[in-house]
Amino acid sequence: MKIAQVAPLYESVPPKLYGGTERVVYYLIEELARLGHEVSLYASGDSKTSATLIADVPEALRLKQESCEDMLAPHIVQLENVLERANEFDIIHFHNDYLHFPFTNNLKVPHVTTLHGKLTIPELQLVYNKFRSQPVVSISDSQRKPLPQANFVATVYHGLPENLFAAGNGEEGYFAFLGRISPEKGCDRAIEVAIATNTPIKIAAKIDKADYDYFQEEIKHLFDHPLVNYIGEINEEQKAGFLENAKALLFPIDWSEPFGIVLIEAMASATPVIAWNMGSVPEIIEDGKNGFIVSSMDEMINAVDRLSLIERKTVRKIFEARFTAKRMATDYLKVYDDVIFQQASQQLANKKTISINIATDTRNVNVAN
Repeated sequence: MKIAQVAPLYESVPPKLYGGTERVVYYLIEELARLGHEVSLYASGDSKTSATLIADVPEALRLKQESCEDMLAPHIVQLENVLERANEFDIIHFHNDYLHFPFTNNLKVPHVTTLHGKLTIPELQLVYNKFRSQPVVSISDSQRKPLPQANFVATVYHGLPENLFAAGNGEEGYFAFLGRISPEKGCDRAIEVAIATNTPIKIAAKIDKADYDYFQEEIKHLFDHPLVNYIGEINEEQKAGFLENAKALLFPIDWSEPFGIVLIEAMASATPVIAWNMGSVPEIIEDGKNGFIVSSMDEMINAVDRLSLIERKTVRKIFEARFTAKRMATDYLKVYDDVIFQQASQQLANKKTISINIATDTRNVNVAN
């Protein structure tokens, strides 16, 4: 199958550091290529891939924030580049949200879009009321809830290469917090749990400009506690040891997380998760098997005492059964087949309708004569 993958230009594929969407796109592409498919990737020029790279900009836009005043402009050019070659592909898989909808609403080439972000933004109602026919994929069933009118064709959970992380034993005995420092990620809650249970915590997280004031006012002073070790943003290689040696991953989110790739990264490392009962968490965490699902700080603190009930080998087995890149690629191939079939069926139906209309018009002309 000839497949085009269209990635956002903010980060390279894979990203240098933080970047969940681009990392998932990378894993998907590599697995599709391994399975023998012909994949083209539209992305920044500093991307590394087994696919044919079509570079729309020389480097990821986040790396040049100071010199790039309009980050939308390169994405518009990217979409035009995709459309110019659309007929070369069996299917086009977009990962840049709704940006392409006005360009592809009547595109004859089969296409599908994975929605990687939150869908609770009020203005999205306008978009999905207008573009109800656009085929989209959710990354959890929970993610779909705010947009029941959208044309969801499947839910495909993220996946990781099976050997990306090794099963660890948590020998260093600290809690891990991984991701971003922002109000919805609950770094303050994680630190509270660590202090309440007298357990060291290592925090590997980026601080976006948008969250800098929040960090300064609400979080920075918490890093002064002797149990807290802030190590900053880490790369893939550093992440492996960070998770494998952790006692547990703390995931005390305060929003409906669409997926949470860090959850399956921990599972791949055989590290149990204590997670807040929001968003996709109940779809990923099997309470009492690969971690605990909690709804309050007291429950989260009490769950620490029950970590010994979790067998780390079971955590890893659940990852292998449900969240590998191979499973993700297989799921997407089924989506591609379904979308191609549906579009072909719709085009055939349209042709029949046109033929019937033409025949009817002809009969009307004959009668009039």
